Amino acid sequence: MKKIFILTGEPSGDKLASEVISQLKTKRSDLEFLCVGGTNLEKLNIKTIYDQKEITYIAFTDILLNFFKIKRKISEAVNEILKFNPDILFSVDSPDFTLRVAKLVKGKNPKIKIIHFIAPKVWAWREGRVKKMKKFLDHILLLFKFEKEYFDKEKLINTFVGHPLLDKKIDENIQIDQFLDKKNIISIFPGSRTSEINHHMPILINFIKKMNTKDPNYNFIFHATDKNKKHLLDYISKERVKNLEIINDDKIKTAVLKKSIFAVVKSGTVSLEVCKMNVPSIIIYKMNFINFYLAKLLLNIKFVNMINIINNREVIPELIQSECNAEEIFKSVYYFLKKPNLIAKQKEEIKKTLETLTSPSSSTEEASNIILSYIS
Repeated sequence: MKKIFILTGEPSGDKLASEVISQLKTKRSDLEFLCVGGTNLEKLNIKTIYDQKEITYIAFTDILLNFFKIKRKISEAVNEILKFNPDILFSVDSPDFTLRVAKLVKGKNPKIKIIHFIAPKVWAWREGRVKKMKKFLDHILLLFKFEKEYFDKEKLINTFVGHPLLDKKIDENIQIDQFLDKKNIISIFPGSRTSEINHHMPILINFIKKMNTKDPNYNFIFHATDKNKKHLLDYISKERVKNLEIINDDKIKTAVLKKSIFAVVKSGTVSLEVCKMNVPSIIIYKMNFINFYLAKLLLNIKFVNMINIINNREVIPELIQSECNAEEIFKSVYYFLKKPNLIAKQKEEIKKTLETLTSPSSSTEEASNIILSYIS
C-alpha cells in the first residue's frame, strides 16, 4: 500500500482536498490515507488526527492570539506525519499552517515527497517566500497561469491546474418555484464569517432601504450558509423590509443567482462563482481597523478581486473599507442597473478572463494525475 497524508487548515481546503482524493480513489485502490481534515475528508472515510476546527484561525489578530496553540498543533501534526511515514504529503491551502508543517517534515524525513495545492499569493505579498519554499516542496500546483513566472524564476517545479470553482457544472434543471414570480432579483453575499456578517449586514440593510426609496421594484436575496443563516436572520428580523429573503440551500442558491440581474458580493472566492454565472456585480469588504492597517502594510496589490488583479484594472467595482457604506453601494448598483451597456461590457471582459483560468480537463483531475506521477 502507498501512503498519502492530506494536510488542510480550513474548511475550503478540506473540500478541495476531498475532491482531489475522490479522483485518486477511482484510479488506485492501493492507497492508504490519513489527514488533518474536516467533514468532507471524513465522508471519504479518512481518519483525521485532530479536529480541523482547532487550527482554523482567519484574521491576523486571531492568529496572534492563538499563536501558542497553533504552534502545538503544528508539532502534533509533524509527529503524526512522521509516524505515518507517507510516500506523499499532500498539503492544501492555508500556507501559514500547512507549509510550516511541510518544512519541518521535510527537514526530518527528506524522502517524503511534498506536493502543495493552491500556491500562496506570493504576487500579493512576501515574494521572497518562494526561495524558502523550493527547499522543502517537490511540486506546487497553481490556480492562475500568471503565477508560473514567480516559481519558474526560482526553479520550483510547478503546474497550472486551473481553478476548481470553474470545473463545476451548473444544474439547469433545478426548480425554484417559490422564486418564479420574483423579478429583478439582486443577490447579496455578505460573507460566511461572523466578523464579516457583523461588519456588512447593517450597511447592506441600509443599502436596501435606499434602493427601496428610489425604486421598490427589486427583490433582494441574501445567500447564507447553514451555520450563519440564524445570524443573518437576527439582523433582518429587526427590520420591516418585505422584499428581502435569505436562502441557504446550495442548489436553490445557484438557481437564484442564475436568475439574478445583479449581485453585491463580499470579496473572496464567491465572486468567481458569481462571474461564472454571468451575473454583473460589485465587490464590497470591510474589516476592523487593525486588520485593515496590517493588510495595507503587507499587501502590494492594487485590487482585492481576482478578475481585477489579472486585468490590472477595475473590471468589477470595488468598495473597500471607508467606501464600503450604504450610500456608495447604492450609487454604484443603481448606476449600473441604469446602464445596460456597462453591464454588457463587464460581462464580456469577465468571460474573456475566465477562459484563462480553466485547465484542459479539470483542476482536480490534473492535481490527482500529478500526485500519481510521484507514486511508482
